Amino acid sequence: MKFYTPLANRLLAGLSSDEQEHLGKHCDVVHLEYGQVLFEPGQQIEDVYFPEDCLISLLGILNMRTSLEVGLVGNEGVVGMSPNLITPAPQDSTENAENRVVTFKVQTRAVVQKAGRAIKISSENLIVECKKNPQLQLILFNYVNRFLAQTTQIAVCSTFHMLEARLARSLLTTKDHLQSSEFHLTHEFIAHSLGVRRVGVTKAASALQRRNLIGYSRGQIKILDEAGLASVSCECYQIIKDINDIH
Repeated sequence: MKFYTPLANRLLAGLSSDEQEHLGKHCDVVHLEYGQVLFEPGQQIEDVYFPEDCLISLLGILNMRTSLEVGLVGNEGVVGMSPNLITPAPQDSTENAENRVVTFKVQTRAVVQKAGRAIKISSENLIVECKKNPQLQLILFNYVNRFLAQTTQIAVCSTFHMLEARLARSLLTTKDHLQSSEFHLTHEFIAHSLGVRRVGVTKAASALQRRNLIGYSRGQIKILDEAGLASVSCECYQIIKDINDIH
């Protein structure tokens, strides 16, 4: 397969044209649907996704009714990647040992928040390519470190900040990822993301709407006053934005 060029995924765009062409031989371009679940907690990772114009929410799951978004991944990142997928070269020289890989079970649910295109590669092929290409390995490891920083900040935000501020932060972050002030996002999806009851989301969203910061109708959200919404949000919005380098 050949990539769409120029590449919309910023991680893969950081590779040279020759590296992109080589990696592309092992990839598929796929369309992900809204609400599609890519994997569940405890599932072994078989495929890794590099979003191009889609958006993927990663949720930590407590039970059937309770979850919390621990990360949001757009074209700046990758879904399904972990340092555990790559191991240092073994000391023995047998072919089997050199090609040995580590299986990895994910601890989150990955749900498509905005439908669109992604580049998919099997975790097995990605591991092999990382061993051949130190630049690819470095790019992915750097992203994983940024993602862990994002997850930590979301955990702090969820513990110490009020729901209205957290909702404002979430809406602004979604806007940045999509590069659009209008997007589809149901109260139910937001409730799962923020780890609260749907009625709480309804109250917080209504408060933002009364202040003419957002418009909301049948799952369609429009940010009417970005500066005003940023003033309501906690400081975590700017921190997460800087971590992801989304501008």
